[in-house]
Amino acid sequence: MRNLWLFISKYNAFFFFIIFFAVGIVLTLKNNAYQRSIALNSTNEVVGSAYERLNVLKRYLNLGQVNDSLAQENAKLRTELIALKNIDSSKTTKVKDSANNEQYTLVAAKVIKNSITSRNNIITINRGSLSGIEKDMAVISPNKGVVGFIQDVSPSFATIRSLLHKGTSISVTLKKNNVFGSLVWGDGNFDFRKAYVKEIPNHIKVNLRDTIITSGAGDFPRGIEVGRISKTRVASGDSFMPLEIELFNDFSTLQYVYVVKDRLAKEQKNLESNTPNEQ
Repeated sequence: MRNLWLFISKYNAFFFFIIFFAVGIVLTLKNNAYQRSIALNSTNEVVGSAYERLNVLKRYLNLGQVNDSLAQENAKLRTELIALKNIDSSKTTKVKDSANNEQYTLVAAKVIKNSITSRNNIITINRGSLSGIEKDMAVISPNKGVVGFIQDVSPSFATIRSLLHKGTSISVTLKKNNVFGSLVWGDGNFDFRKAYVKEIPNHIKVNLRDTIITSGAGDFPRGIEVGRISKTRVASGDSFMPLEIELFNDFSTLQYVYVVKDRLAKEQKNLESNTPNEQ
């Protein structure tokens, strides 16, 4: 307390100046309409500018919540789009409320960890068993492209075996003629922007920029665009040609993904597991 009084007594002239200055401003504004109007306009401008900056800050802080909401909404729209694409056009079908009958449902998830530089890349998302996520479910990107398969699941999180992984193989087809192949990554060149399609017969005519899509096998809905052919190589003495493709999906900027819940996946796998392979 003593130090406070010493500080005030030492700088009393400054404090008196502040007090008299404030009183002078108040009296001036109170008794002069012109000065009062200028002060009010200036104050409103300063306050308005402050509120505007505060609102910009609030919008920025809420971007994460907005993005999550948009991802959920996009998941619903993509679910409906996939359901329409997978209608059997050879039958007469009435499209009703498909919420309870659709084969595929998408669950939006946020990427919280991602790698693209390893030989076996893994992605972690913020959805787990509490959201209905299960091992081996397919994962696609919000725009175009495939991401991989669910590898491990906890109640609130899951890891994805990325397409950029030596253990990942996805059934695909050439969009123009439905010839089947297998999509893999690597083949000696581990570029996150490229992948390879194998098992395409040599006699099939392919062109650069032809589109590769998912075949509908392996929990991926049919018709998900994967990439375009960027290079072809015909190996002498081999019945198949490998195709290099440019991936539509940019793994380096991946922020959200959709986990594909296939209502018929277990039924199909059980049937196939009970069917003996031809020798």
